[in-house]
Amino acid sequence: MIRQPISDTSRFALFALSVVVIVAGYAWMSHRAHVQNPKNKTLPNLSQFVEGWQRMATGKGGIDFVGDVRASASRLALGVGSGVLLAFVVGLAMGCFPAVEALLLPPISFFAKIPPTAMLAVYFVFFGVTSIQIFVALIGFGIFPTLAQAIAQAAQKDVDSHTVSKSYTLGASSFEVVWEVVLRQILPRIIENARLQIGPAMVFLIAAEFALADVGFGYTLRMQSRLQNMNLVYTYLAILAVAGLAIDWVLILLRRWLCPWFGD
Repeated sequence: MIRQPISDTSRFALFALSVVVIVAGYAWMSHRAHVQNPKNKTLPNLSQFVEGWQRMATGKGGIDFVGDVRASASRLALGVGSGVLLAFVVGLAMGCFPAVEALLLPPISFFAKIPPTAMLAVYFVFFGVTSIQIFVALIGFGIFPTLAQAIAQAAQKDVDSHTVSKSYTLGASSFEVVWEVVLRQILPRIIENARLQIGPAMVFLIAAEFALADVGFGYTLRMQSRLQNMNLVYTYLAILAVAGLAIDWVLILLRRWLCPWFGD
């Protein structure tokens, strides 16, 4: 049957099976490649991965893993934080007040259709090439339009108008209605939409670092891919995936803590 639940044991077994299939498939392709060329670097084997991990741990070969983590994490945190904060304020205002929506929705909808990476030339002019502001701007403005529109839509459609009317009848001010009624009902949706923006935010970060940075994950991916050090490239990609999953998991826990009434 469609949507028939499965047991936790079956779910874990299927998860383990997917991991085994991926690892076994890669091991088979890597083995075939090294049979044809023992020095193959495009599909590194385990010993090549270990060599790359040792370079990351010791900092040899121009690899500054700690510096890459520090640089990329700070840029991502500032960019996502500024984008979410701006989208929260603007989106909530648009969802609650039609005049604000009429004023801001057209330009936000317009800029939402421009690929954020295409705006790099504009950010060059305003923020320079090497400053952290250009990374923060690309990420923040990249996720802002979509997130602001999603928050505004949630405020308009997920909040019962009768509840708002009753709140005014009981003597609540507009600020109290927005803060105590609207925000409380759409907070789970805000967190869920913020979760959906983590992937695009990481894409914008890596794209900017790939083109501009002299430290960070994107910079190292660019330099190591040119040298065909795929043992390091694949490791960095895996770390990015784990970091994205960790952020997603933290936001899920935050939503469960702040909004226990909202089902998974």
